[in-house]
Amino acid sequence: MTIRLAIVVPCFNEEEVLPETSQRLLSMLTGLQDRQLASTDSSIHFVDDGSKDGTWAMIESLAAVDVRVHGIKLSRNRGHQPALLAGLLSVQGDAVVSIDADLQDDVSVIEAMVQAFAAGAEVVYGVRDSRQTDSAFKRNTALMYYGLMRKLGVDLVHNHADFRLLGRRAVEALRQYGEVNMFLRGIVPLIGFRAATVRYDRAERFAGVSKYPLRKMLTFAIEGITSFSIVPLRMITLLGFIVSGLSFAMIVFIIYGTLVLRAAIPGWASSVVPIYFLGGIQLLSIGILGEYVAKIYLETKQRPRYVIEKSL
Repeated sequence: MTIRLAIVVPCFNEEEVLPETSQRLLSMLTGLQDRQLASTDSSIHFVDDGSKDGTWAMIESLAAVDVRVHGIKLSRNRGHQPALLAGLLSVQGDAVVSIDADLQDDVSVIEAMVQAFAAGAEVVYGVRDSRQTDSAFKRNTALMYYGLMRKLGVDLVHNHADFRLLGRRAVEALRQYGEVNMFLRGIVPLIGFRAATVRYDRAERFAGVSKYPLRKMLTFAIEGITSFSIVPLRMITLLGFIVSGLSFAMIVFIIYGTLVLRAAIPGWASSVVPIYFLGGIQLLSIGILGEYVAKIYLETKQRPRYVIEKSL
């Protein structure tokens, strides 16, 4: 089975790694074409997410050398997920593979993805079999995050990021999801269709620095939780019941101590500590509610998720 394959690569300040990324992807694509797994009009699409360095100039030069290389330039930086979505919804092909530019995902397993698609899978997940190249902090926090998401009822594929193959039917189904707060790792499993997985060992970044520092990682984690789970809202209600129960127990204890034991509790701690405790609970609850209200606010404006400035 020969398919028209499109590979989407979101890029943000990836000038250093792009030549090697392009070379490896083109070599892999040539191999697929030689084995008649991919058609001659298969292509690679680099999506420039408002880079500040020479990423777009590098994409233009790569496209000038090989007709299989194309570029999509967003008008400004919108983030990894909107940039990835812009590529997925803009390119043509029987199947679309998404992969990051840093070469930490194994390019060679794309062939296994294509074969799984040919065997009938509409969605093929690239799952990290080993994360030894990640720092202990990143590896452990990732495992904690996947565990937390499962407990909150979010259907995520364990150790899967955004390295996947989507068939044309899956891409068109994805087009129907119109939310602004896009979290593709959670949305793709909702699409349904037959799915398969391929496993690979995660490599070290070839060049450059990570575009996901701790601050962005935390923001991305909160985005995923609040986009797919209402459990935090229900936890506020549960917390309210618990605090109310403790407050009632404290009232009973004070009445008992005053009327039966004839002993008043001296000092300010018995009054100040509950005030601070309840104040902290209230602020935390308001913050969680505010996160969900902010999402409603952003969704109701229905602003475009991305704007394409130029295409090659």
